[in-house]
Amino acid sequence: MAGIINKLIGILFAAGAMAAISSPTVFAADKEPVGVVELFTSQGCSSCPPADAVLGELSKQGNLVALAYHVDYWNYLGWADTLSSKQSTDRQYDYARTLGRKSVYTPQVVINGRAHINGADKRGINKKVDAFDKSDRGLKVSVSATLDGEKIKINIGKGKGKANVILVYFDRQNTVDVKRGENGGKKLTYWNSVRDIQTIAMWEGKVVELDLPVSLMHGDGYDGCAVLLQTMKSNGVPGAIIGAGVVMDGKAS
Repeated sequence: MAGIINKLIGILFAAGAMAAISSPTVFAADKEPVGVVELFTSQGCSSCPPADAVLGELSKQGNLVALAYHVDYWNYLGWADTLSSKQSTDRQYDYARTLGRKSVYTPQVVINGRAHINGADKRGINKKVDAFDKSDRGLKVSVSATLDGEKIKINIGKGKGKANVILVYFDRQNTVDVKRGENGGKKLTYWNSVRDIQTIAMWEGKVVELDLPVSLMHGDGYDGCAVLLQTMKSNGVPGAIIGAGVVMDGKAS
């Protein structure tokens, strides 16, 4: 991982004062996202399939950045989640510290890095996103991500404070034939399953433009990349997400 990040930093171009941003965020219906929904799920969790279906529906609304993180702590139940990673589990435990929780669960949705809710509660998720969007807890900083030939062009607008620029690579759709465990015998479809997470830069309130090689997404066969502008708490765990965008491979549905 360190080698990939060092390679990325070596070819990253960042400018602290750029012209006003005009490029739209490219995903789903080309709308500016109003919220970020992060689902923590597992193929070995019998309560998760309804939440996985809800995440798919949310990802198609066109106004949300919806991501599914497959955790690995249920793998001992007889089926190792084929999309799981320690990285996803670590992110959920970091959120537990952020939210003042002593434990984690699936299916859990974290909204804008600020609050959690049962992942199957579509109405509750949209209600919370809407409430945040109408307050100062929504996505306040403009973020756009577009494909431009061999580049992924990321533009981040002005704002207050500091935040990390985080890339979250994902597969658009995976259908898995679960052989064993709590969901044994089921064929389940997953949407926007996270495969890698990288912190690539810092944002300090000024307009920033980043040019990344598109091979970072295409080289590993990822269908999309979410760009999260996320504040960090003093103990190094993720805080509120204040901006977000998504770029999709043109071949991804």
